[in-house]
Amino acid sequence: MSNKNSISYHRVGDYLIPNLIISPEEANITLGKWGMMHKSYLEKHKKALFNSLLIQGKLYQHCADIENQAKDMFDALVEQMKEAEGVTEKLKEHNQWEWIQKINNIQQRASEIVCNELIYT
Repeated sequence: MSNKNSISYHRVGDYLIPNLIISPEEANITLGKWGMMHKSYLEKHKKALFNSLLIQGKLYQHCADIENQAKDMFDALVEQMKEAEGVTEKLKEHNQWEWIQKINNIQQRASEIVCNELIYT
């Protein structure tokens, strides 16, 4: 059964359920950490946008775009913070524990910025 918008349906009891099929392009997209976080956020907090992207077959491409932007932003932020705070390979050679603490702190702050500016918007 189908309607004029070319969405096909199947009957379950008294209900018509749309046959949603992921396009081949969407099926080949693999999401990483950032893309999955954004998808989960959309599903829980932006349901209308999530459903619209899903029905149009653009959800995974949208999340993959956010994934790429987030990776680039995270990498750039980490490099900028390392430079600003003097976290160098020389520090790593001389005091590994301090270097680890500083890198972990930088990565955590960069992750928070990426989440606030890209993932949860």
